[in-house]
Amino acid sequence: MSSDTQSPVTSPQPSEGGPGPADDTGPDTGAVPGDLRMSRLLWPFMLASAVGLVPFTIYSTFLVPIADESGGGVAALGQLRGLGGLAALAVGTALAPLIDRVRREWAAAGGLAVLAVSAALGASGDFLLLAAFCLLVGAGTAVLNPALTAAAADRFDNDAAAGRAATLITATQSLTALLAAPLVALPALVWGWQGDLWAISALCSVLALYFLLRGRRKTGPRAEEEEAGGAGRPGYLESFRLLGALPGVVPLILVAMLRTAAFMGYLAYLAAFYDERFGLAPGPFAMVWTLSGTSFFLGNLFAGRLLSAERAVIPAERLMAFALVVAMAALVGVFLTRSLWLALPLTALVGVGHATVAACVTTLLVRRCGSLRGTALSVNAAGMSFGVFVGAGLGGVGLALGGFAGTAAVLGGLTLVALVLARVVARSPVPSGT
Repeated sequence: MSSDTQSPVTSPQPSEGGPGPADDTGPDTGAVPGDLRMSRLLWPFMLASAVGLVPFTIYSTFLVPIADESGGGVAALGQLRGLGGLAALAVGTALAPLIDRVRREWAAAGGLAVLAVSAALGASGDFLLLAAFCLLVGAGTAVLNPALTAAAADRFDNDAAAGRAATLITATQSLTALLAAPLVALPALVWGWQGDLWAISALCSVLALYFLLRGRRKTGPRAEEEEAGGAGRPGYLESFRLLGALPGVVPLILVAMLRTAAFMGYLAYLAAFYDERFGLAPGPFAMVWTLSGTSFFLGNLFAGRLLSAERAVIPAERLMAFALVVAMAALVGVFLTRSLWLALPLTALVGVGHATVAACVTTLLVRRCGSLRGTALSVNAAGMSFGVFVGAGLGGVGLALGGFAGTAAVLGGLTLVALVLARVVARSPVPSGT
C-alpha cells in the first residue's frame, strides 16, 4: 500500500490468519459480540497483556529486598525504574511503523521474548543486570502492548467491535495493575521475589513460542503481503507522514500524553496528600489505592462497552471531552478538599474520568487509523511513557511552589490543555473508510 495508490485509512483487514472476522463477529450484520464471547476469542492476547505488566510489579513490590540483594540502595534502585520509561519512549517511537509491517503475533512474540530475558537477568540480583532488566522491560512492553492491542482489533472488521476488542486489552491491563501486587506477593512467600521473576521468565517464554507458532499459521492477504517483505506498504518515514496527515490523530495522541501526565502526576503525590491532610498511614491508604484502581478498571471496562454499542448513545469525541471535564474538576477537588468523605468519592471520579478518556482515545485511534493502527498505538504508548515523566516532574514543581494547591493547578492545567485538544479532535473530519 502506498499513499499514491490507496488511502492508509481502510477498513480493518481480516485476522492475519486463522478464521477471518466473518467467523468471529458476523460482519454483515455489524453485530458486536458480548464481552464473554469476545474474551473467549481474545484470551491469549489478554493473558499476554496481563503478563507484560508483572515484571515491573515484582520490581516495585519487592524494591527493598531487591535493593538489599544488589547492594545498590533503595534510592538507586528506584531511579533505575525510570530507565524503563525512557526505553519505552525510544523503542516505541523508533519501531512504531514496524508494528504494521510484520505480523502482529511475531511482534508480540518478540516483546515476550525480551521480557523473558529481562526477568531472568533481574533474578540474578546484580545491580548492573537489574539496570538491564529495567531497560529491557521498557523496550519489551513498548512493542508488546501496541502489537497485542492492534492484533485484537484486527480480528474484527466492524469498527465498533474492533474498538471494543482494543479496549478489552487495556481494561485487562488496568485490572492486572490492581491485582498483580497481591498475586505476586503470595507465591513469593514460597520461593521469594527471585522465584517470581523466574516464573515470569518461563511464562513469557511459553507465550512467545505460542505467538510465534500462531503467526506461522497465518494466511490471507495481509500475511502474503508480509511474506513478500511488506511490498506495497508505506516506508518507515512515510508511515509517520501518513499518520500525521490523518485528521485528528496527532491531537488524540497529545490528549493521551497530557492525560497520562496529569493522572500519573496525581498518583505520584496521592499518598503524601492523604498522609498530610488526613493522617492516613500506608496501611489504610492501601484502601484508597484500591478504590482508585477499581474505579479506573470499571471506568475503562464500561466506557469501552458503551463506545462499542451499535447505536452509540454519545459519540466518542463528546464522551472524551465530558470525561476530561469530570477528571479535571475531581482532581482539583481532591487536592483542595478538607473532608476525607469528600476526597474519597472525588478520588473515584478521577479514576473513572481518566479511564473513560483512555478508552475513548484507544477506540478513536483504532477507528481513525485503519491499517496504520499499529503505528498509531505504538506512538501513543511512547507518548504516554513520556507523559509519566512530565506529570511526576511538573507535579513536583507545583508542590514545591504552592503545596498541594500548586500541584492541583499544574495537573489541572495539563488536563485543560488536553480538553482543548479534545475539542480539536471533535471538529476534525472522520477519515473516509473508517
